[in-house]
Amino acid sequence: MQKWKKLSFCAVLLTSLAFAGCGTPQASTTGETTGAKQEQSSAPQTMQVNLNSGEPSTIDPGLAEDIPSMSVARAAFDGLLRLNEKGELKEAVAEKYEVSADGLTYTFHLRDSKWTNGDPVTAHDFEYAWKRVLDPKTASGYAYQMYYLKNGQAFNANKAKAEDVGVKATDDKTLVVTLENPAPFFPELVASVTYFPVNKKAVEGNKEWASKPETYMTNGPFTLKNWEHKSKIEFEKSDSYWDKDAVKLSTLTLNMIEDANTELSMFEKGDLDWAGSPLGDLPLDALDALKESGKMQAQATAGTYWYIFNTTQKPFDNKKIRQAFATAVNRQEISDNVVPYKSTPATGILPPTMALTPEGYIKDGNVETAKKLLAEGMQEAGIKELPPITIAYNTSEVNSRIATVIQDQWRKAFGIEVKLVNKENKVHREDMKQGNFTIGRGSWIGDFNDPINFLEVFKGGLNTSKWENKEFLDLLAQSAKEGDVAKRKEILKKAEQIVMDEMPALPIYYFTYAWVKQDSVKDVVVDALGFIDFKYASNQK
Repeated sequence: MQKWKKLSFCAVLLTSLAFAGCGTPQASTTGETTGAKQEQSSAPQTMQVNLNSGEPSTIDPGLAEDIPSMSVARAAFDGLLRLNEKGELKEAVAEKYEVSADGLTYTFHLRDSKWTNGDPVTAHDFEYAWKRVLDPKTASGYAYQMYYLKNGQAFNANKAKAEDVGVKATDDKTLVVTLENPAPFFPELVASVTYFPVNKKAVEGNKEWASKPETYMTNGPFTLKNWEHKSKIEFEKSDSYWDKDAVKLSTLTLNMIEDANTELSMFEKGDLDWAGSPLGDLPLDALDALKESGKMQAQATAGTYWYIFNTTQKPFDNKKIRQAFATAVNRQEISDNVVPYKSTPATGILPPTMALTPEGYIKDGNVETAKKLLAEGMQEAGIKELPPITIAYNTSEVNSRIATVIQDQWRKAFGIEVKLVNKENKVHREDMKQGNFTIGRGSWIGDFNDPINFLEVFKGGLNTSKWENKEFLDLLAQSAKEGDVAKRKEILKKAEQIVMDEMPALPIYYFTYAWVKQDSVKDVVVDALGFIDFKYASNQK
């Protein structure tokens, strides 16, 4: 999952897995978990949080690609499965499900649940939603998440028909899913936003259905009450939600304050109930004091902050020049002085929770090697002088400070001047997609805890670097068919080695979330992959 806001993650290391993808990511909850059985006062409970990135790029679950967009969709929709208040993967709209012995067929049996207009949520809604994501006409950036379905990739590439895709509603309450290959992490995917249902009548009845409260038909814990663009998004508890007794908040408000100092000031005045990750940010200069006071909470997250090279533009169409710029970066300096408590230096693409080579690939801040690589790369490229180089990033204090530090590091290492360009979040996202950048800030947070989720960023529609390598793609395809865990790990390790050798992305640090909350806030679920869920939250002031 792309995270286009300023990011924060990874100081309290998660339990390292010998090989990821073999279990449910655990979540932390803010306060003692008691779930729906907790005694509640009759007073309405409200919660005010901040969306530091500003406007979500979309609130359509089939199109959502970033944490702000997915967080809105997670509040408004419910999938077949969902993490419960203890961070365990449990049935949601699906009352139960079975998996065939060969791991290829999942049969989901739906419980009684409703859309906000009173219509029943059916297996047909899920079939429609999943095929809509895969439909090339939809142009969903997350279509690749459905490639695990039989013929999913073929349909997305116009090489198969919709009816060939391995998802079928055999009746209103039964959804049968057939996979291309066994995928032990598939239940985690089913709980993700991309696999949420949408109402066909709502979607096809109005192209702008996901932009106004009156047309935003949902089936989740909260309904969209009000959207004041560039100001706030307001939710209220849904009376039609199947599990409404577990929802304690009467209203949930996402404010859009882009300044971290203002966010913390509002929190200290009691105007916000939660400040910081994963939706907001804390000012860097306040982190030491917040840490010493004991107010700040931190949690490692499976995410990597990186810069993307545009490999179609000079000079970064040359591998050695990309390697040179990556090798010259002093990540420890950034982790210690720019984002303390929020990071650990990243010397590889994969975060620690799913690392295949824990020792990493890059020797941090190796200027001599970087100079040698640059000279060799320029000779290969036939250039005597580097063209103008620009770092583009979306608005945030963290992004600005990191860009300034790296600008200085490259100035000292190579004697060059690098221009910095700050863009509004939505503009930056679009420019990256269109290739309108030289070096662009990006990041990835796992959608499920398996290395394939990070490696697949460098293929298909999400590959903003436009880097291509046939051997790499062949290894990814081979890994999908390999049922032996140890052999699959070795295949993916080879694929990661190619990425790190070719360097389409420059890893900088692994994330740690950092936040503060009011003492009255309980049971907000923040999972190991960086998602936040307010379904079980309470706030008895």
